[in-house]
Amino acid sequence: MNPIYLDHAATTPVHPEVLQAMLPFYQELYGNPSSTHSFGRAARTALNRFRDSMAGALGCLPAQLVFTSGGTESNNMAIFGLLNAQLDGKKHIITTQIEHHAVLHPYERLESLGYEVTYLPVGPTGLIQLEELEASIRPDTALISVMYVNNEVGTVQPIEQIGQLARGRQIPFHVDAVQALGKLTIDLGALPVDLMSFSAHKIYGPKGVGALYIGKNVMLTPHTLGGSQERKRRSGTENMAAIAGMSKAVELILPQLQDIGQHAWELRSLMISRLEQQLGTEGFTINGSLEQSIPHILNISFPGISTETLLMNLDLEGIAAASGSACTSGSLEISHVLQAMHLPENVTNSAVRFSFGMGNSKEQIEIAAHKIATIVGRLRTR
Repeated sequence: MNPIYLDHAATTPVHPEVLQAMLPFYQELYGNPSSTHSFGRAARTALNRFRDSMAGALGCLPAQLVFTSGGTESNNMAIFGLLNAQLDGKKHIITTQIEHHAVLHPYERLESLGYEVTYLPVGPTGLIQLEELEASIRPDTALISVMYVNNEVGTVQPIEQIGQLARGRQIPFHVDAVQALGKLTIDLGALPVDLMSFSAHKIYGPKGVGALYIGKNVMLTPHTLGGSQERKRRSGTENMAAIAGMSKAVELILPQLQDIGQHAWELRSLMISRLEQQLGTEGFTINGSLEQSIPHILNISFPGISTETLLMNLDLEGIAAASGSACTSGSLEISHVLQAMHLPENVTNSAVRFSFGMGNSKEQIEIAAHKIATIVGRLRTR
């Protein structure tokens, strides 16, 4: 039985060329980029090259990119760093109910420290309303933070319009773009965004490395102290192998956005079509919007079957999928994203996220759809 991996929104396999780009920094190029001798200078030259390459691909200046340990650190660095640097006493934040926990949990911490947070609701497709965002702005609003692409249902938020609104009110705007990188065109020179978070392992790069874009005139208080690395914004010796991998992944994937998106669209359409043929249009429910989302993520509910039961049966058949929700103390929690979309309980209790990648084939989707339909049919007859 050949396993079928349909959980690329959780992580992607490392591209072979990415691995090859990383290997020299475990072997001959092992110098510390902060060292002044030839080994260190060679590492520093490479680090500058990687930053230049990524900045060029993303439309920003190299000095505006800080390398981090991943999306979670980038989000935390943006949020705490910005708010700690503010001296005007503003303590109101606007975000959404469907953010990743790497954003929601920092705001929960800030609430305990006296900040007020407005969590914008979303509609049944997972989209916020710009009118509600504008109405939430107060004189003491210190930050607006909205994710670009939702990691559970794939909904794409109107980031450009939100950014224009924030700019008009002179409010810093942070975007979690972890699921957007490698899926949507990102031009930081044109987007009205002040801070944007990225991660490598969603785009066939290594785990444990990410980046934070910091716009001009944005002041951040360092969250990690102990050195002058990353222009004194993040202390700690740079993870050269991982940064090499992220730079290579960006170099490889961003030029292929259109082809990768078309491939994902074809796979998603095929899965929906085959499930409709085998389960009927009433046999499952698609969560979110197929038009206002990236095609790489397909969130489906199979009412009458629990998410946990379905995932276990899929795993036994060699199909890797996800609930899109957190696992706490071994018990599967209902997705806060689907709850925020106000979906019926039988829908939220039976949701499974399938996410497609470059390595998936139409043959795999045919096999997976057949196995899904078979499992669902078997469980429903019990």
